Amino acid sequence: MQEASLRHRPESEDCFVIDKNHLRLRFHTAKADVKKVIVHYLDSYYDLKTAQKQEMTKIGSGQVADYYMTTLELPLHRCQYTFEVVGQDGSHIIYGDRGIREYNDSNLYDYGQFFKVPYFHEIDMAKTPAWVKETVWYQIFPERFNNGDKNNDPVGTKPWNPADHPGREDYYGGDLQGVLDKLDYLQELGINGLYFCPIFKASSNHKYDTIDYLEIDPDFGDKKLFKKLVDEAHKRGMHVMLDAVFNHLGYQSKEWQDVVKHGRDSKYFDWFHINYLPVTPFKDPSKGEGMPPYDTFAFEPHMPKLNTANPEVQKYLLNIATYWAKEFHIDAWRLDVANEVDHHFWKKFHAALMAINPDFYIVGEVWHSSQPWLNGDEFTGVMNYPYTQQIEDHFLTGKISAEMLTQVLFDQLMLYRDCVNSGMLNMLDSHDTARLLTLADENQDKALNALAFELIQPGSPSIYYGTEMAMTGGNDPDCRKPMDWDKAGNVYWQKVHDLIEFRRKHAAVLSQSDIEFAVEDDLIEVKHGQLVAYFNTSEHEVKIDKQASVSNGYQNGILSPNGYILCE
Repeated sequence: MQEASLRHRPESEDCFVIDKNHLRLRFHTAKADVKKVIVHYLDSYYDLKTAQKQEMTKIGSGQVADYYMTTLELPLHRCQYTFEVVGQDGSHIIYGDRGIREYNDSNLYDYGQFFKVPYFHEIDMAKTPAWVKETVWYQIFPERFNNGDKNNDPVGTKPWNPADHPGREDYYGGDLQGVLDKLDYLQELGINGLYFCPIFKASSNHKYDTIDYLEIDPDFGDKKLFKKLVDEAHKRGMHVMLDAVFNHLGYQSKEWQDVVKHGRDSKYFDWFHINYLPVTPFKDPSKGEGMPPYDTFAFEPHMPKLNTANPEVQKYLLNIATYWAKEFHIDAWRLDVANEVDHHFWKKFHAALMAINPDFYIVGEVWHSSQPWLNGDEFTGVMNYPYTQQIEDHFLTGKISAEMLTQVLFDQLMLYRDCVNSGMLNMLDSHDTARLLTLADENQDKALNALAFELIQPGSPSIYYGTEMAMTGGNDPDCRKPMDWDKAGNVYWQKVHDLIEFRRKHAAVLSQSDIEFAVEDDLIEVKHGQLVAYFNTSEHEVKIDKQASVSNGYQNGILSPNGYILCE
């Protein structure tokens, strides 16, 4: 047995409370190396010789590991446990809190070998609001979605043309009235979550360089209009998520301009990470001028980084976060550049919002493994790029095989607790990436195949505006073209609608981590309980006889390349 590959970590994604009486355990082994894993468990204060035992179930395999799981029932809300592991080679060991021991009664009943969960505290549990698991999000870049009020168009607004290739400084006049005008359309599509890129007062068209977080940008409307938009969305059963950047401010914000004017005498001087004075004229790395004398987002001198360890900055940002939740009843925050803000602040942020609404949804923009933020006291989930980009690497670019896809996806799922996987925000494209259809080389079947696969994964799926219209676009800013409203209701639109409808109908099952992957006869098979789906990512037709609920490229028992079947 490869003992070095055995792994379990208490009070983590390997050991978590799922309700006041039940504890879920996971155990990691090398692939095809272990015959069985048995957990011995009992109340923390019972005699060890009264321990019960339960064989764990192998739930899946990753690239190098097999994963085992079981759920224990403990009526007194506390537990101690250890693992008995039997290898394929006949070796027999105890894996416990103080290491690996040969299996015998002496080692089995050694108090020091038992992991402990002293009490199942509900307040410590990571939780995902039930509504999040039922939501299909629609990401709206407000400046490019719909121009509902030409009276607030910025000077130099261009004609609305979906065929344009936008420049970084271009404006097209999209606004909140335009979103309000299209709520019925979004409801018809099947959307029940609106995810807005920033709508606060800012200097740019993208609004990530915030000037004032407590004001709606006048290019988009005002607070009265936003309140009406939220209320109308809620009437339609839609939740609303706003996007904010608490990592940095815009260069034109009053706080930064006060530093520019007064230097060290500014009351906001300690709000930022200033390395030396003067801060102007700033250097611009994009022009080969070197680094500015203060920390920024990336190398962008127009976005000075906030010192979120400063109590005044914390108070300022927490007031913003709670203001929009209390006054406008938004349901969620998406947090830009979340991994560059300290954990201490995010814990305060979480506590402040939970005090207002325990079902509030908090999503961080983190593009890498995110366990430190997902322990129940910071974020509900993150933008699940490490998961969804694996899907792109197989379905869209062919960088990895079907077998490797299923392995790396299961490895990703095992990084987090089940409820955390249910709260991850899944997307195949966004305002920061090339569009799905462009990534698919404008092959509509290939794009739909990837979208269908995403929509049956654990988590909360998000669709970028215009995906249903088969819009194309390269990396930013080309992925931010004006919405093409002429394609609503066409064949491609209907197929996206049907996928969303299937997801919404089966959200209670599909949002969960209990998923099985298999690859056989050139098909990827995905099982969620009684739901089964098949995906053909090969270059030839495959014979398969199934009763499809939703499909593309399936006829007379033949599934074409880039075809899928979703079965109830």
